[in-house]
Amino acid sequence: MRIKQAAQAFALGEVKLLEGPFKHAMETNRRYLLELEPDRLLARFREYAGLEPRAPQYGGWEAESLSGHTLGHYLSACSMMYSSLAEAEFKERVDYITDELELCQNKHGDGYVSGIPRGKEVFHEVASGNIQSKGFDLNGAWAPLYTLHKLFAGLRDAYRLTGNEKALVVERKLADWVEGILAPLSTEQMEEMMICEYGGMNEVLADLYADTNEYKYLTLAEKFWHKLVLDPLAEHVDCLPGKHANTQIPKLIGLAKEYEWTSDEKRRDTAEFFWNSVVHHHSYANGGNSFGEYFGDADSFNDRLGPQTTETCNTYNMLKLTKHLFEWKASAAEADYYERALFNHILASQHPESGGMTYFLSLAMGGHKIFDDKFDDFTCCIGTGMESQASYGSAIYFKGEDQLFVNQFIHSELAWTEKGVTLLQETEYPLDDVIGLKLSCAKPVQFSLNIRYPGWAEQGVSVEINGEPIAVDQSPGSFIAINRLWIDGDLIRVVIPKSLRLEAMADNADRAAIFYGPVLLAGDLGSHDDPHASEYLYAPVLLAKEKPLDTWLEAVPGKSLAFQSKLVGYPRNVELAPFYQMVDRSYTVYWDLFTPDGWAIAEADYRKVMEKMQRLEQCTIDYAQPGEMQPERDHDFKGDSSTRVGMLNRRPFRMAGQGGWFSFDLKVKPENEMMLVVTYTSAQEMPNCEFDVCLNGELLTEVEEGFTEEDKFYNVNFPLPAAALAGAEKVTVTFQGKEGKRIRRVFGLRIVDREQYKQLGVQSDSI
Repeated sequence: MRIKQAAQAFALGEVKLLEGPFKHAMETNRRYLLELEPDRLLARFREYAGLEPRAPQYGGWEAESLSGHTLGHYLSACSMMYSSLAEAEFKERVDYITDELELCQNKHGDGYVSGIPRGKEVFHEVASGNIQSKGFDLNGAWAPLYTLHKLFAGLRDAYRLTGNEKALVVERKLADWVEGILAPLSTEQMEEMMICEYGGMNEVLADLYADTNEYKYLTLAEKFWHKLVLDPLAEHVDCLPGKHANTQIPKLIGLAKEYEWTSDEKRRDTAEFFWNSVVHHHSYANGGNSFGEYFGDADSFNDRLGPQTTETCNTYNMLKLTKHLFEWKASAAEADYYERALFNHILASQHPESGGMTYFLSLAMGGHKIFDDKFDDFTCCIGTGMESQASYGSAIYFKGEDQLFVNQFIHSELAWTEKGVTLLQETEYPLDDVIGLKLSCAKPVQFSLNIRYPGWAEQGVSVEINGEPIAVDQSPGSFIAINRLWIDGDLIRVVIPKSLRLEAMADNADRAAIFYGPVLLAGDLGSHDDPHASEYLYAPVLLAKEKPLDTWLEAVPGKSLAFQSKLVGYPRNVELAPFYQMVDRSYTVYWDLFTPDGWAIAEADYRKVMEKMQRLEQCTIDYAQPGEMQPERDHDFKGDSSTRVGMLNRRPFRMAGQGGWFSFDLKVKPENEMMLVVTYTSAQEMPNCEFDVCLNGELLTEVEEGFTEEDKFYNVNFPLPAAALAGAEKVTVTFQGKEGKRIRRVFGLRIVDREQYKQLGVQSDSI
C-alpha cells in the first residue's frame, strides 16, 4: 500500500509554462527532440534482433557499448513533451519507437530487447556466475544494467504519460527476462555484479510493481540493495568520498520509491541521510556536486575546482530525489535546494541558442561552459538533459489535502482540476521581486495556499490579497500558509526583496561565491576563446575581505541582475551577471578574498604556484586522469578484471591486483623530445606492489625524479626513446604487475615536451 504523502506533484499536463527563460529552454529542447531521428537511435536494437537497421546509428556513446541508453532517455523526453504540450508528433514518435521495440523483442523471442553489443551474451555469463567488473563495465560491456534502466524508464513514461499500453507489455516482458537472469545469483554474486554502475534498476522495478500490482517486481527491485554503499548510509556513515557520484544517486531514488510502497523506514531514513549529506556537505554553490564525476571528502571544495566540476546528470538525479523528499514532508528546505539547483545548474547547462548541453558545468576560476555536440556525442548528460528541459513544470506546484503549494516562482498557469481552480502565476522572477497569483474558479473553494518563503530572503516578504496587506508571521525557510475561502478573481501579490550575499566554501572562508537572492552571479572575464585566458590572474582576486558587499558592488544601470565591482578587483574589476546567462564566455563564480595587506603577503606564493601550474599545462601534450570514466574512455583505457578505481586526498586513481595490468593511449609529438610523467602518492601504499611501465610493449628503464606536489603526491619522469616515437601520433603506456605482485595507485599520466618541462625547475626530494 502506498504511503500517505504530505504533498503530491501535479501532472505535467496540468502546468503550462508561460513566457520566460524556462519556456525558452523547453522550446529549444523541443526543436532538438524533433531533429533527432528515431530510426538512428533504434539501429542497434534492430541489428541485434537480426533485423536490418532502417538508418545508420548515431556516433559518440551510441557507437560504443553503451548504445541504447539515449533511446530510453529520448522515449522519456518525448513522453514528457507530449504530456506537457499535447503535440501529436511526440505521441507519434513514442508509438513508433514502442512498436519497433515490440518487433525487436518478439524477434528475440524470450523477452529480451536492447541495443547493447553482446548484451544477451554478457547477461547469460552473469547468470552462470561468471561476473567480472573493472569498475565501469560488466564482463566487458559498458554498464549494461545502466542502459537497461534507461529503457525501462522510457517504456514506463511512454505508458504513464502517453497511455501507450503496449509499452507496459514490452516492459513487463523485459523485466521477466531480467528476473530470470538474476534468479540464480546469490547475495554475494549480486554484490559483485553491483560493483558496476546499474543506474536506478530498483526505481523502475518498483514503478513496474506500482503499474502492475505484481509483487515479484518489488521483490526484484529490493535485490538491488548494494551493501557496499547502502549499509554505511543506513548507519548514517558518509561513505561517499571516492565514489562515483552518479552511480550512487539513482540507488537512493530507488530506495525512495521502495519506501513509498513498503513503508520501510530504513529506506526512507537512508535516502534522507544521503540527501542531507550531498546537499549540505558535498554540493557546490550552484547546487551541483562531484569533481571529475566523484564525490570528495565532506566539506572539501577548495582543491576541487576545475573544468570537471558538477556533472549535470548528478543534479538531474538529485532533483528527482528532492521531489520524493518534499512529497513526504512538504518542507521548504527541499524546495529551496530545488530552486538553487534548477536556476544555477539545470537552466545554466543548456546553450539557449544551439540547445547543446553540458556534461560537466565548470566552476573553474576562469573557466567556461563546454557544450556537447547534439548529434555526435550522446553522453549521459545529453540524455538526462533531454528530460530536464522537458519537465520544468514538474515541481512548480504541489497539492496536499486541501492545500496548494507554490514551490517555485516561474511564469506559468496551473489547472487544479480536482478543485476546479486555475492559478495564473505572473512573474519575471528572478529578474523582478514581484510574484502575482490570480485565482479563477466557478465557485468558492476553501483551501490553504502555501507560498514558499525562501531561506535566502533575509529582508522579509510582503503579501497582499486583493490589495490588502496581510501579516506574515513565518520565517525564511518556511511556507506562508493562507487558509481561506477563495473566490473567482482573487489576486495575491507577493514581494520578495533580494539582496547580495557571500557564500564561503566550507573549507576556505576566504574563497566565496556571490549571490543575489537565489541567483548565483558569475564574473564575466571575456570570450570563452579569449587568448589571454591562460594568463596569470586572468580571474582576479578581490581585495574586499571584511568589507560589506554593497560597498564594493553596484548595480549596472539598464541591466537586470548585473553588478560591477568597484576598486577591489586585482588586477582588474569585472561585471557580474547570472551564471545561468553565461554562454560562450569565460567566467568565475568563486572568488579569493583578501585584505590589501593580506594580499601583499600572499601574492608572492600565490604567483609562484599559479605560474608553475600554468607552465606545466603549457608543456603538456596530453593528460589522462585514471579513475574517471570519460577521461579513461577518451584515452582508450584497457585492463584486466583485477583493476580498481578509488580516491585519495580528493584525487582519483586506478590500481590493479596481483599480476594485473592496464593501459592508456596518449598523444605525442615525435618531432620533439617527449617525457612521460606519472603521478603517485607517498601516502601508505597497498602492500606487495611491483610492476613494469612499458611503452608500446617495451619496458621503460630510464627514470628521473619529478616535482613534488601538495597532499603527498609526487611525480616520476620517464624520458621516451626517440625511436619509439618516430612517425607516431600516440603511444600506449602499459602498467604490468609482476607475477603475484600488484600495481600501485596511479593518479595521473602526462606526456610533456621535455625541454619545456625542465624549465619548471622543480625537483622532488625523493622518488
